[in-house]
Amino acid sequence: MAITAKEVNELRKKTGAGMMDCKKALVEADGNMEEAIDNLRKKGQKIAAKRGDRDASEGLVIAKASADKSKGIIVTLNCETDFVAKNADFVDFANKIADIAIETGVSTAEELLAKDFDGTLSIGDKIVEQTGVIGEKLEVKTLEVVEAASVVVYNHPGNQIATIVGLTKDADDEGKQVAMQVAAMAPIALDESEVSQETIDRELKVGEELAIQEGKPAEMAAKIAQGRLKKFFKETTLLNQAFVRDNKKSVRQFLQDVDKDLTVTAFKRVSLSN
Repeated sequence: MAITAKEVNELRKKTGAGMMDCKKALVEADGNMEEAIDNLRKKGQKIAAKRGDRDASEGLVIAKASADKSKGIIVTLNCETDFVAKNADFVDFANKIADIAIETGVSTAEELLAKDFDGTLSIGDKIVEQTGVIGEKLEVKTLEVVEAASVVVYNHPGNQIATIVGLTKDADDEGKQVAMQVAAMAPIALDESEVSQETIDRELKVGEELAIQEGKPAEMAAKIAQGRLKKFFKETTLLNQAFVRDNKKSVRQFLQDVDKDLTVTAFKRVSLSN
C-alpha cells in the first residue's frame, strides 16, 4: 500500500517522531494510523528497556505557579545529552508536563506519571513513546511542591536551576528577589530550627577538632565550636543569610523592612547538577 506524505505528516504531528520513522511505522501497519502509533510506542518500549541503565543527567528544571499563587511546583525532565535538552520539542514536552503537574494538583512524581497527557496516553506512557522518538532515556526525576498564602517561582536562565518560595502574604517583587537568592546561595534550611540535629552535631564536632588543630586549649574548643555553628547558620539558612542585594541586612530583615508580617514559610531549590 502506498503511503502518502499527508499520512506521514499526520502521524508526525500526533507523535513527534521523525518523518522516516513515521513512514516506516505506517508501512508496517499497512496505512492504519492507530496501529502505526502503536508500532512507534512499541519501539519506544524496546529502546527504554535497552537504555534503562543509562545515566540521564541532562535535561530541564521547570518551576510553575498556580493561577492563584497558592501553589508552586518544580519538575525535572531528564535526558542523556545536552543536545536533546536544548531541542525545542523537548522543551515544549517538559513545559507541558509541568503545566499538567500544576493543573492537576499532584504531589509526587508517581502521581504525575499516571496523569493523562493528551487524551490517549498517560505521561508515563508518553515518556516511553518519546524515548522511541528521541532515542534517549527520558525520566521525570523530581517533583517538588510548595503551598503557601502566596508563592513565587524562579527559573534561572537555561533551566538548570529552579526555585519556589512560599510567603506569608502576596509580595511578588520581594518574593522573586528571595527566590533568586535561593538559586544563588543554595541554603540548606529556612532557619536554624529546621537544621537537623545530625548536621548540628557534625558541625560542632568539626568545629571543636579545628579549634584543637589550631592550638586552642581543649576547654575553649567547645565555645569556639558554638561560635562557628552560629556562623554556619548565618551562611546556610535562608532567613539568616546576608541578603545578596544588601549584605548589611539578613533576608529576614529585608522582608520585615517591607512588611513586619512578611516572611518565608517554605522554599524548594532544584538543580540539574544535584
